[in-house]
Amino acid sequence: ERGITIKMQPVRMEHTYKGTTYEVNLIDTPGHIDFSYEVSRALKAVEGVLLLVDSTQGVQAQTLSVLGMAREQGLTIIPVLTKIDVPHARREEVAGEVVALLKCRLEEIQYVSGRTGEGVKDLLDLICDRIPAPKKSEDDSFRGLVFDFKYSNHRGVIVYFRVFDGKVKKGDALRFLAAERNFVALEVGILCPEEKPVDELKSGEIGYIVTGIKEPGVASVGDTLALERGSRELLVGYQSVPPVVWASVFPASQDDFTILKQA
Repeated sequence: ERGITIKMQPVRMEHTYKGTTYEVNLIDTPGHIDFSYEVSRALKAVEGVLLLVDSTQGVQAQTLSVLGMAREQGLTIIPVLTKIDVPHARREEVAGEVVALLKCRLEEIQYVSGRTGEGVKDLLDLICDRIPAPKKSEDDSFRGLVFDFKYSNHRGVIVYFRVFDGKVKKGDALRFLAAERNFVALEVGILCPEEKPVDELKSGEIGYIVTGIKEPGVASVGDTLALERGSRELLVGYQSVPPVVWASVFPASQDDFTILKQA
């Protein structure tokens, strides 16, 4: 509503391309550099990324760090210039920055406006065409990667996760492997974008689980969900997240703002 996205919740949508209906699972990542670990877990949960570059601002520092992680994981990368409807958009100049950054062709860049909807259908078509489908898992024992979570006063911790192995359904006895805490899945569902309960989630799908856990410190980004009597092997890459201290720096004099910005 105010044009500021801190972070959207994951969402599933359907898109028809060349007569076939595709299921598209989208995860937003926080842009701030201090959330690099959280970003890495979101990237682990997907097959491809949209590299969104603001056409009024150009390539920024956090763009480079997230791009580096996406490349390390071998993800398909689609470059996208956003806010093309804004009068002071610098389309050609910023497109040149993206070409230099990705070593891609100018024709590969998509141009979209979230406000007017221009270019959005073409972008969704390209996602269906270029992003590979999730690989089928050979393992029948459920494992899922937690990439985000939220807290509800009534239902406790609700985790957002990607299923890597097997399947999970309401009533399953589950375990946070890193936190070593057992719980029962009170509800399993998808986000479209509201929470919608489903019978089960299987390998390759993204959704949520209501855990009923009401104490802090149990759920953490990067933890692995598994059946209580199932696998004890964590998905690769888990770290305990260190506390972060936020600080803002301002010049004493307004005249020094440009010098500080350059520094």
